[in-house]
Amino acid sequence: MGEVNTVKTMRAISQDVLGGPDVLKVTESARPAPRPNEVLVRVRAAGVNPTDWKHRATGGFLGEPPFVLGWDVSGVVEETGVGVALFRPGDEVFGMLSYPFGHGSHAEYVTAPARVFAPKPAGIDHVRAGALPLVSLTAWQALVERAEVRAGQRVLIHAAAGGVGHVAAQIAKARGAYVIGTASAGKRDFLRGIGVDEPLDYRTTDFAQAVRDVDVVLDTIGGETALRSLRVLRPGGVVVSIIPMGSDDFYEEAERLGVRAVRMLVDADHHGMRTIAGLVEEGKLSATIAGTFPLAEAAKAHELGETGRTTGKLVLVVD
Repeated sequence: MGEVNTVKTMRAISQDVLGGPDVLKVTESARPAPRPNEVLVRVRAAGVNPTDWKHRATGGFLGEPPFVLGWDVSGVVEETGVGVALFRPGDEVFGMLSYPFGHGSHAEYVTAPARVFAPKPAGIDHVRAGALPLVSLTAWQALVERAEVRAGQRVLIHAAAGGVGHVAAQIAKARGAYVIGTASAGKRDFLRGIGVDEPLDYRTTDFAQAVRDVDVVLDTIGGETALRSLRVLRPGGVVVSIIPMGSDDFYEEAERLGVRAVRMLVDADHHGMRTIAGLVEEGKLSATIAGTFPLAEAAKAHELGETGRTTGKLVLVVD
């Protein structure tokens, strides 16, 4: 028998008001206990995503604070609730907490339904595992479940060096697609390295003029980018936007052009996480780490993320 953890409190990154990175504070609170069908996970690493700093600043779907942000988790099962047969204490797991209301991974411990997790791939550490869940599920659900990307198709990915984008490029390549990716010129070699066939410098090239006959566009930007992306599609093609709010012009223009327009939010998914783990184990998917920060320095991660210049993912490391 291993040692019983008698710790009753935990550190978390919380905020009492909306605002800039400086509103994020290290707080101490009661360690949660898993309810039936839940597991308590000791967090070892947790990705930071644009949705984190957007919610920090505006409240987003969560409304007014206080709250603890974070949806990505890689860690170790500490306890299991009644009825959990999927995992045992000591199992290494990774997953995305239910989006948007299951937040809270920027802490030393988190409870969640057991089925939001999957076994962590043995070949990667917690940092790389903790970087993957939200962006990978987003890309998988957009490209495979919504757009049904298949071999030989042409796929345009906006912001292909970003968190979602660099994972989406790898997933599209794993499906056998020809991948066009937008990024700044300095990231051309990076894009080539993750399998992008045709890098486009968005600062000097208008994608709507340069690209034609695309089957699928993954829009990670929204607004005019989503609308203009419809015009590069083949008849019957689809733009999947991961920016869920916006003008009805997006749908109306798609109908006029004879193409499809989809807006979506990522959803927690055990089967999806197992699929992601399989791609990792096959060497077809990996996260590029733009930077790691101790939990207490979450504000610094937010500051860097908000520059919009990072390549890959930012990750909080929990000791």
